[in-house]
Amino acid sequence: MSVCTPKSFDLTGKVALITGASYGIGFAIATAMANCGATIVFNDIKQELVDKGLAAYKEAGIEAHGYVCDVTNEDAVNEMVKKITADVGHINVLVNNAGMYRFGETLDIDSGFTTKMLALHVLTPTRLCLLFGQDMRRQRHGYILNMSSVTAWLAYPGINVYGATKRYLRNFSRGLHTELRDYGVYVTAVCPGAVDTDLYNLNEKLRRRLVRSGIMLPPGKLARKAVRAL
Repeated sequence: MSVCTPKSFDLTGKVALITGASYGIGFAIATAMANCGATIVFNDIKQELVDKGLAAYKEAGIEAHGYVCDVTNEDAVNEMVKKITADVGHINVLVNNAGMYRFGETLDIDSGFTTKMLALHVLTPTRLCLLFGQDMRRQRHGYILNMSSVTAWLAYPGINVYGATKRYLRNFSRGLHTELRDYGVYVTAVCPGAVDTDLYNLNEKLRRRLVRSGIMLPPGKLARKAVRAL
């Protein structure tokens, strides 16, 4: 059943790029946007993940275009954008969803992981917002959705750097929305709590229990809220 109707949010004829959308929250958001009429484009860092995502979209009856791309690499992103433009046209909706997570005290987490997370959560969404935001501003229409977190509101020990990156995304999104809304471009930050995905490396039984108890939110429910918020 469609989560949107043309009267509420019509994305027919629009191209939506969702980063890291082979599964989880990104896949759920892509599905919600496809139900609103959008053409779905997504990336992931490995070919097997893209293939897995394409199979899942096909099973869901959604036509999607998948690309292998490390979005922390600027040259790789530029090449992907060229391919997307040639295949389906200009991007009208950008969803910065790709993310990573590791629990542990700040000084105990491998510095390489922390550097990669900073690039993926801060530099990459900023670069993509600049890249696509300029075109959206010229067109005087567009939507940007940035995946922040409830950790953006309070410093949490054990996920200190993760929370700091999400605070950046929340504040950056708010300022960018103010700058772009007069041009018909809308920027939204979503700040969910725990969501039922593979991010936390929990077993399926525990995840089901956490969803039933309301501690974890199903990704489909979050996706519907996020798309409506645009």
